[in-house]
Amino acid sequence: MFTGHFGVAAAVKSKTPELPLWSLVVSSQLLDIAFIPFNLAGVESIVPIGEGGYAQVIIYAFYTHSFLGALLLAILAACIAGGFWGKKSGVIIGAVVFSHWILDLIVHRPDMPILPGNAGDFPLLGFGLWESAFASLLVELFIITVGSFFYFRYVLKSSSPERRGKSIAAGCAMTAFLFLTFAFDMISVFS
Repeated sequence: MFTGHFGVAAAVKSKTPELPLWSLVVSSQLLDIAFIPFNLAGVESIVPIGEGGYAQVIIYAFYTHSFLGALLLAILAACIAGGFWGKKSGVIIGAVVFSHWILDLIVHRPDMPILPGNAGDFPLLGFGLWESAFASLLVELFIITVGSFFYFRYVLKSSSPERRGKSIAAGCAMTAFLFLTFAFDMISVFS
């Protein structure tokens, strides 16, 4: 699940015009953005299963993708966003950040801990939709299609007649972005 997170950002933007699109896109990927320095420091890692490729990995993100870690990142993002755009927008940004964990819970194999560092050695979470690349791609396709639809509808409804051409271009650009990232996912499945 990579492209699906962007689909959530596009759908949420359609309902929250006060938030910049970039803030929602970053929020939808904040857990993975936080993963990068942990990975570079050797604290978190991605280990291929077999030949690797799309969904053929175990992700050891025991801090950034733990339930509590994701919740803390969501709260931190909500507080920062609330300072810029108000309390309601902060709550929305926090929810978008946490939506990443929920979507990952659906697709990941059991590799997501409840507490940071897997403290308490509780069972790892993950429903394992990645076991079927086809099913997981269908879910992602559904999410980006819904996100594209809502975003495109939003830009058309919110534009004045003079800006209709720019709105159509914005809707096309977001739709192209979502479907291009999905195409990259498809290439990794079939290569």
